[in-house]
Amino acid sequence: MTRYADIPKPIRSGIVVVDPDHGTPQRIIVLQFNPDTLERSIAPQSAGDGGDGAGGGAGNGDRNEALRLKGPAQETWKFTAEIDATDQLEIAAPDGIHPQLATLEMLVQPTTAQLRAATRLSQQGAIEISPIEMPLTLFTWGSKRVMPVRLTELSVNESAFDVDLNPIRASLGIGMKILTVSDLPAGHRGADLYMAHLAQKERLAAAARGGSLGALGLGGIGLLTGRG
Repeated sequence: MTRYADIPKPIRSGIVVVDPDHGTPQRIIVLQFNPDTLERSIAPQSAGDGGDGAGGGAGNGDRNEALRLKGPAQETWKFTAEIDATDQLEIAAPDGIHPQLATLEMLVQPTTAQLRAATRLSQQGAIEISPIEMPLTLFTWGSKRVMPVRLTELSVNESAFDVDLNPIRASLGIGMKILTVSDLPAGHRGADLYMAHLAQKERLAAAARGGSLGALGLGGIGLLTGRG
């Protein structure tokens, strides 16, 4: 008979806020439930995009650049996360799920200390005030997907409340952009983490089983070289 203790606990996806200078985690956000689906969009950064082709051709872009890339592909993720206090009745929740929601919302908000500092600089006559830099954020989906990201979308649908009107159940639409070496300055810890993420993709691609020309209905390489 199988015992529940023998069933391995699933790995949770989550978000890790990292100190970019020292690489130490500042906050770890574990999603209560893994999303059922992930929507990923990958847009290649082609060097030949835009413009009319030279020589009066009908195609767009420089034909000499058709197979060249300007940099890493731009990748975005979207998914729906669920938070439900009624699924964790053994944990006291006097504020409902306010703390969990606030933690996620602070990923896209400057702190009061940062805003006060910017106000002081403005009052002191600072000509230019640099935009507030947020902490480095990593999204993790198992050990094979750990990548630096920037949250681009956070929508909250609160669907149940306690007697004090604290939300106790909500679904969150989360959108994020993977930050690449094209987005981060050279030497930034996030750029190093992206390179590690890309290297993991390369290892997985190398492990994929290759196909054959016969499976495609091609008898030999002559058809590919134009000499068949």
